[in-house]
Amino acid sequence: MRSLKAVIVEDSRLARNELKELLKIHKEIELVGEAENVDEGFKLITDKNPDLLFLDINMPEKDGFELLEMLDDVPVTIFTTAFDEYAIKSFEYNAFDYLLKPINQKRFTKCIEKVIEQTSDSSSSDSKTEGVLSLDKQIFIKDGENCWLVKIQDIFMFEIVGNYTRVFFKNNKPLIYKSLGQIEEKLPADVFFRANRQQLININHVKKVVSWFNGKLKIEMNSGDEIEISRRQSYLFKEQLSL
Repeated sequence: MRSLKAVIVEDSRLARNELKELLKIHKEIELVGEAENVDEGFKLITDKNPDLLFLDINMPEKDGFELLEMLDDVPVTIFTTAFDEYAIKSFEYNAFDYLLKPINQKRFTKCIEKVIEQTSDSSSSDSKTEGVLSLDKQIFIKDGENCWLVKIQDIFMFEIVGNYTRVFFKNNKPLIYKSLGQIEEKLPADVFFRANRQQLININHVKKVVSWFNGKLKIEMNSGDEIEISRRQSYLFKEQLSL
């Protein structure tokens, strides 16, 4: 297995040094950079494209959640925090794990073992078109005070709502300030299909396809949502699924 590239975004030099010392005994992890604030962290992550991010939550000016919001492609994220309430809150964000400062070595080792296990399981899906996110990648979504880290494969639909796009996963339907076109160009075209002008669907979440009027198709998603495919797109959909 290849080594995993990691970055640290943490405003405390002592905490960064602590993490670096802990990482020394884990040869499977290659530390490729560190940053002391969100803006530096964003540049570092964009440049290095790491597999793993150690992220402090409570930083001056911008916090760790704001950094995640800036990223199109979020690495496996381990929150580091000195505050219990932040650590508990981080579960709502579906972080991979969290570490309380000062970090216990045994706890750190367990966390790294979990990372290695997960990444080896998903390594087979690593190949992807340049600029396109693979299904096991996760994106950060923020809507008001609510935030989520969601795997691409778990999103079953995107829908235009004015200048926003609604994202559908599980029982959640948050809005993000991105156009459907911006989102579509980042997604694998063999999985996400433009059903009509308003909606983009994940064909892996399609339950049933039925013929509709005027040569159109109607789709029922696993969620129970019904989507009408435009006549032109119905032809492309049949071609893609060889219907």
